Amino acid sequence: MDRMLQARVERQAPVHHFRRAGPLLLFLFITAGTLLSVWSLERAENSRQKTELEGHATEIAAALERRATEHTAILHAAAAVFSLDDEIDPEQFRQLASGLRKTSAYHGSMGLGWAETMHPSRASEIEQRLFDAGAPSYRVFPTPAPGASLIAPVVFIDPPTAVNRSAIGFDMWSEPIRRQAMNDAARTGQPRASGKLGLIHQNGTGFLIYMPVFRPSGTGRSQLKGFVFSPFRAADFLSAAAELYGTRRIHVSVYDGRKTEEDRLVGPAVTTGDERTVDRKLLIANRPWIVSVSMERESRLSALSRATLIFGMILAMLAAALARVITNRAAEDREVLEWLSRQSAIRTSLTRELNHRVKNTLANVLSIVALTRRRATDIDDFAESLTGRLKALSATHDLLSQSDWREASIHELVRAELAPYLDEDGMRISMEGPEISLSPNEALSLGLAIHELATNAAKYGSLSDERGIVNVTWALQSPEVAEIVWQETGGPPVSPPSRRGFGLELIERIVAQELKSKVDLEFLPTGVRCRLRVSLRKRSDFALREGRA
Repeated sequence: MDRMLQARVERQAPVHHFRRAGPLLLFLFITAGTLLSVWSLERAENSRQKTELEGHATEIAAALERRATEHTAILHAAAAVFSLDDEIDPEQFRQLASGLRKTSAYHGSMGLGWAETMHPSRASEIEQRLFDAGAPSYRVFPTPAPGASLIAPVVFIDPPTAVNRSAIGFDMWSEPIRRQAMNDAARTGQPRASGKLGLIHQNGTGFLIYMPVFRPSGTGRSQLKGFVFSPFRAADFLSAAAELYGTRRIHVSVYDGRKTEEDRLVGPAVTTGDERTVDRKLLIANRPWIVSVSMERESRLSALSRATLIFGMILAMLAAALARVITNRAAEDREVLEWLSRQSAIRTSLTRELNHRVKNTLANVLSIVALTRRRATDIDDFAESLTGRLKALSATHDLLSQSDWREASIHELVRAELAPYLDEDGMRISMEGPEISLSPNEALSLGLAIHELATNAAKYGSLSDERGIVNVTWALQSPEVAEIVWQETGGPPVSPPSRRGFGLELIERIVAQELKSKVDLEFLPTGVRCRLRVSLRKRSDFALREGRA
């Protein structure tokens, strides 16, 4: 399992290296790709709309030219008819105009009119003639200006609506824009559209198309007879052209010659930056026009772009979440492998320490057995001494086992060794000192020393007499050294032993060697006194047993 985990961790090394930035970078990469796709889609959509708008502009310009061509054809036909007669009578005009109405040739036009040119002195003559023809209210207006050389009053107009009738008698030559268009038409002999102007008694703007009519002359020079004309409302003319291209989600504006607000004939002014605009130049009755076709820019994205954006963001979030799961798994695997490595190191160290402890314990046991056998008088004495000492060693082991071999308290250690000698009132044995903990080695050695001192006191010292007292005190001499003092009083008189027994050798040789300190053992007349010094190790020395590296 560890090998499989280690192999997986090695494979996941690049993922673990980018465990923090990886999901974010993946999210940003997919988001950037999505935004680039949306930008490309919107650019393609804009290109498509521009191409579509250009097609609309071309189609609308062609429709306007077609309507203008239809009207100029009518004016050509009327001019050809009117040029054959010296005078145009009302009946002849009505017949021609009624024929045009029946064929619906007035697409967008207000009708067909005839304006006769003459010297201002003949104004009364035309008024009299029309009075005789049944038009008693005909008057030429406005009054010709002094010095004027020509007038062109409206004589006939069809259909005879109230608006059209209000224009009868109006001198078109008196108005500059109309006069300019008539001059150009007469000079070229071709239909000519006027500039932007206000129609007589009309709201809104419009224009007129004039076709000159010449009187044949035997000298080869034609004499201007008058003009056949058609008035137009700009909006009606555009609506008539719309019949050819239909209504679409676009805005159409028409300008006379220049694309300025003063020259705008019809349509909204295109001034904002939120519209796509395509312009087309065209000729309407030999006058330049500009058609501006616009389409509002949509502030929101197209349906395909929105779908791409939503799908891309969802994909980016899912990919980032998946990458996060993978990187977390890689991090967890690495943490597990590191934990297993630490545990393995701890187990190895603990095994080595256990082997060391077992060897030390066995060495102590062998020494105890050898010395006990050497000093025993018989088998019973050997068995009793050996059993007591092994029990003392076992009691210390029990204390260390309760703390997982981390440490043992001096108070608990002394109490465990002196437990068989404690009375109910606790007057014979006193224990006093601060809370001090010992490492396992020092605890085992001190336990053996206390056991031997207690055994000697029970046989020969204070614990062999009911009046005897044992005082065990301990204190810190420094942060690294603790001193334990065993003091017996009230027992039988004490004298130095004549020979060195096993207990004395155990305390002075084995315990002193393990504690790395000299043991002061005094046989005073009042009782045995023993001072032991124990080195204290810092808590960090036992960290390995607590599971920390």
